[in-house]
Amino acid sequence: MRAVPKAEQGAVVVAAKRLRLGALFALLPCLANAAILPEDRADVMYHGYDGGGLEVSGPSVLVRKGFNDKVSVWGNYYVDMISSASIDVVATASPYEETRHEYSGGIDYLSGKTMMGFAYIRSDEDDYLANTARFGISQDFFGDLTTLGISYARGWNDVMKNGDPTFNEHTTRQDWRVDLSQIITPNLVLNFGYEGITDDGYLHDPYRSARYLDASSAKGYGYEAEVTPGTKTSSAWAIRGMYYLPYRASARAEYRYYTDTWGVEGWNIEFGYVQPLSYGVTLDLSYRYYTQGTADFYSDLYPYQDSQNFLSRDKELSEFSSNSIGIGLTYAFGENLVPYFKRGEFSLFADYIEFSYEDFRDVLKAGTPGDEPLYKMDSTIIRAFVSFWY
Repeated sequence: MRAVPKAEQGAVVVAAKRLRLGALFALLPCLANAAILPEDRADVMYHGYDGGGLEVSGPSVLVRKGFNDKVSVWGNYYVDMISSASIDVVATASPYEETRHEYSGGIDYLSGKTMMGFAYIRSDEDDYLANTARFGISQDFFGDLTTLGISYARGWNDVMKNGDPTFNEHTTRQDWRVDLSQIITPNLVLNFGYEGITDDGYLHDPYRSARYLDASSAKGYGYEAEVTPGTKTSSAWAIRGMYYLPYRASARAEYRYYTDTWGVEGWNIEFGYVQPLSYGVTLDLSYRYYTQGTADFYSDLYPYQDSQNFLSRDKELSEFSSNSIGIGLTYAFGENLVPYFKRGEFSLFADYIEFSYEDFRDVLKAGTPGDEPLYKMDSTIIRAFVSFWY
């Protein structure tokens, strides 16, 4: 992941410039699932994000194949084509375009009730190179009613800066995850999860600036380079539940709490509902609310230049909240429609998200420094993909 990952881990981070590994984790077998080897399948996806002057789109292809009911291997290619004229960019620089390529692969091994998996990811773009390796293991207990999963990941990242060939910084990341799933009744499943992350190295953006009051400037303020601490530790706890309803539908809920050593605290709550319809169509509805506080050293406007050891005007470190609603349709079709395949699915999902910032101001609009209108934005996320099982 990009340096200084934000606490918000919702769908919008798929498009954020810092995101580097989020797509991978969706491909890995869930560590809290029962020990069942994933089926052979191929997926082709198109994703698109548009919000706040940032546009991200691109394809992704995933192929998975099993051998001898013991081993399953997979590979994925993922592309982000990014065009940004966001408020951060327009306020201090020129709009830019770039393309990120991500290559990932892994192997899963099943032995009895134990599942082990290893994955490697490489993400490459003009000014950022990320490499991550992840290992996970899960075990079923008590008649397959309880599943415990543990995983560890380590990342090595190189940070560059366009226009400065001498700039070369590094970051490292360690990620620990623990998941415990329990079947409570034939209709109810609960999951408890914990994730701890430690980051070390160059953890701020070489392009990002902090704002300070400057009476000599015509605008009344100036900009200086962002500086953040060289270490960060974050923790997140989550509880999730899914309930099967008598009319073939299911309902799900999640609560997640996040905190880190930079002083950011946040939480989200999410609800979802899935309803099978006629002719192989399934409807998926969701709602999510997220809120967080401000990092200890963040400020929209500092009183003077170099007023603190650490400086940041990254709006993702400010106090803000978001509301998102999502809708999805999936159509399942059989082998009679696609020869040589067991079955297939076509899915289309759309999410709409509103962001409200409580201490980040829109400097593109008129106002006395520090009294400009608070910034708000909305975004849309589209995901369309087709899957085949063989």
